[in-house]
Amino acid sequence: MPAMPADPNPQERHVSLIVQKFGGSSVADAESIKRVAKRIVDTRKAGNEVVVAVSAMGDSTDELLDLAHQVTPIPAPRELDMLLTAGERISMALLAMAIKSMGYDARSFTGSQAGMITDAHHGAARIVDVTPGRIRSALDEGAVAIVAGFQGFNRDTMDITTLGRGGSDTTAVALAAALNADICEIYTDVDGVFTADPRVVPRAHKLDRISSEEMLELAAAGAKVLYIRAVEYARRHGVTLHVRSSFNNNLGTIVYNPDTTDPATALPDGTVGTPPVTSTTESLIGEKVEEPIIAGIAADLSEAKVTVVGVPDIPGKAAQIFKIVANTNANVDMIVQNVSAAATGLTDISFTLPKSEGQRVLTALTNERGNVGFASLQYDDQIGKLALVGAGMRTNTGVSAKLFAALYEAGINIEMISTSEIRISVVTRADTINEALRVVHTAFDLDDDAEAVVHGGTGR
Repeated sequence: MPAMPADPNPQERHVSLIVQKFGGSSVADAESIKRVAKRIVDTRKAGNEVVVAVSAMGDSTDELLDLAHQVTPIPAPRELDMLLTAGERISMALLAMAIKSMGYDARSFTGSQAGMITDAHHGAARIVDVTPGRIRSALDEGAVAIVAGFQGFNRDTMDITTLGRGGSDTTAVALAAALNADICEIYTDVDGVFTADPRVVPRAHKLDRISSEEMLELAAAGAKVLYIRAVEYARRHGVTLHVRSSFNNNLGTIVYNPDTTDPATALPDGTVGTPPVTSTTESLIGEKVEEPIIAGIAADLSEAKVTVVGVPDIPGKAAQIFKIVANTNANVDMIVQNVSAAATGLTDISFTLPKSEGQRVLTALTNERGNVGFASLQYDDQIGKLALVGAGMRTNTGVSAKLFAALYEAGINIEMISTSEIRISVVTRADTINEALRVVHTAFDLDDDAEAVVHGGTGR
């Protein structure tokens, strides 16, 4: 390993600990892995301690899933987790090899070796503890630590587990929290968090900063650049995120907790590609200015709508219905109950949920139809959800009116509406959701002068 140049001010230098996460599109092939390795080495050369969480190469996880389903229509959950974790192990080892070839020490660790302790829920395990002793030892010895994302270990069963979608993001954030890292960099194939998906809205513009509260709402509404579990974990444990491109060194988007973090000082010294904080960068990421009304708009096509038709409008029926739904472990999103018909005393209750959980919920409700007393069930999986998010909604009026007017002028019908303090969500037809995203983005003056650059892949 090459000797590091002497620091002229050793007493003043702060060694930053930076956690970096690279997704599948960033390590899709050998050349991509070498490019990522160079970025990691540059960060290490700047005097930082570096921990890396890495996903499986390209679409290899999906390919392994396809292979499993060719062998059996219902793969055993334990064995499926053993299979799927192979993808990240390949990435971590290749990346460590690439870094070593550049003259710097690197050590790869599986999730269990890195101390990612989870519950026993195969396929969607939750992190219950992080004990990164081996990671800390590797850092103390001057090595870069490469951790396989998406995976963990259950102490009771002694089995390998996987964390589900967005698991590598969550791995990175959990490591950053456990190691008290200065920042967690999430690398993707776009330049940061945009006001909308730049693949659908070409003139979406990159946000220099966004609060964790707003990012949480956008992630929940379908924004793919960050997964909701990772944002939740970062918010809960005070981890500042820097979402940036793996294809350039540009400043990305700072995701910060406004209660605990000043975004002007969120980037540690030595962050590669980021200039020292000056009056220019302060105005870019840290100036104390009034928040915009709308931070971003997200769309989601992964949900379906269930309507319980002809429910007796008497106390306790809604509770009975949603207890049945809860027993299936389905995640209900929006709920609307119609005014009951005076002639019949019956009402309809509609709710949205992930398509993957729809059949399970329909079966459970059908089995309890006699006990609940509803007339029928309707299922619609051709819906799209659009959500506006912005902390500025708290103090600005007319947001709903502008939203509804934009959709009306585009001839797009609204089927359901839901609101929170900083979010407005509507359900429309699936085949109109992209047009809805574009017209609403324009209506709120979010369009940029130039088209956004998407380097490739799907935003992960």
